[in-house]
Amino acid sequence: MNTTLKLKKIILFCGDIIILYASLWLTLVIRYQKIDISQHWQQHIMPFSLIFVLWLIIFYINNLYDLKTARNNITFYSTLTKSLIWCAAVAVTFFYLFQAGIAPKTNLFIQLLFFALLFALWRRLFNQIANTKILSSHVLIIGLSSISINLASDINNKPQLGFKVLAVTDHNQEKLFTENENPIPLTDIEIITEPFNLSEIITTKKITTIINTLDLRQNEKIMDELYQSLSQKIAIFDLSIFLEKFTGKVPVNAIGQIWFLENLKEENKSFYESGKRIFDILISFVALIISLPFIPLLYAIVKTNSHGPFLFKQIRTGKDGKKFLAIKIRTMHKNAENFGPQWATKNDPRVTKSGRFLRKTRIDEIPQLINVLRGEMSFIGPRPERPEFVEQLTQKIPFYNQRHLIKPGLTGWAQINFPYGASEADALEKLQYDLYYIKNRSFALDLSILLKTIKTVLSGGGR
Repeated sequence: MNTTLKLKKIILFCGDIIILYASLWLTLVIRYQKIDISQHWQQHIMPFSLIFVLWLIIFYINNLYDLKTARNNITFYSTLTKSLIWCAAVAVTFFYLFQAGIAPKTNLFIQLLFFALLFALWRRLFNQIANTKILSSHVLIIGLSSISINLASDINNKPQLGFKVLAVTDHNQEKLFTENENPIPLTDIEIITEPFNLSEIITTKKITTIINTLDLRQNEKIMDELYQSLSQKIAIFDLSIFLEKFTGKVPVNAIGQIWFLENLKEENKSFYESGKRIFDILISFVALIISLPFIPLLYAIVKTNSHGPFLFKQIRTGKDGKKFLAIKIRTMHKNAENFGPQWATKNDPRVTKSGRFLRKTRIDEIPQLINVLRGEMSFIGPRPERPEFVEQLTQKIPFYNQRHLIKPGLTGWAQINFPYGASEADALEKLQYDLYYIKNRSFALDLSILLKTIKTVLSGGGR
């Protein structure tokens, strides 16, 4: 999206690799008390390189490469500690199972200590580097509104992303804010009122990125000035496009029908969809075979905790609005919905004791592999919703029905970014993530979602 942003991610990743090998080198020097460690280095380099690859995957799963959260705060250090615990467990398991010609118990312990210290210092240094002017893109937002003010505040609160909003232009719109809008006060950001010279603003403030929030078809003067600024090599983003890349979701209040016509190029997805279907068939078949021996145990757990059937079947809405029968392991008490469909809530009293565990680990969704095998669902996609809720939400949320352009999934972009939904407001938030996935779905994004889902399952972050 942005050259400085990409550069920061490259610097972050390469720095982590250097720290990994530097900590190994320091470990061998300290452990064997000599400078020439070539022999020991050759013994350790290959097995530790394999370990390091797994560690980097763990860091990615735990969002240590997400620049939005790459800050030196309690959350970061908590995530780092959990990641290091997983790294240690993976390394111990690796050397126990594969031996690798060495059994570096002491070396592994020392290396982890060195790495934890160097990694924390490196990340602190990175955040200082990331906030320098050289790696910051000066931003001008065209159009003063509550959306642009909130966006400017959000951008400037995340300097590690590489953006700094310097000014917002005010075009004297008749009604700046609606009654429900609550703009955040701006600090250190200049509000520029008309008349102004856009080219002069770009030059004096060294603007490198412009975010346009106006309808240029109704603002020919601004459109002409933006056109004239092309020679200044400015990155110009429409509001919806920037928000999409900045937040990982498509803002429903910033798009219209034309967005779908311009962005959903389904004819370019045929190869991807074919490959995804093959993956769904193979993995669901293998996963069902592997899970079969555990079904009697799961049956006993469910029946011990409550009366009622082992499996729970419910009508859900699938691709193109078609209904299908979703199959899950029952996690609620029998007759939990005698009073009709209800939103699931946190600590839902309808859920059984065993059901809470099954939901958090997503074991209850094992039977939905049958839905995947049938082609009614995919591994990755929007969460399948009940027809009663779909009808209700379609009337209240713009473009809600467009989430049914693709098959629903066991997991998805919305599920890993906004895992809990129990209201219309939550449904709107998840829709914005669903639209992002529908537009940008690819093998790479699917792999990312699968890796992040592993974290959700292992941490008990299910529903």
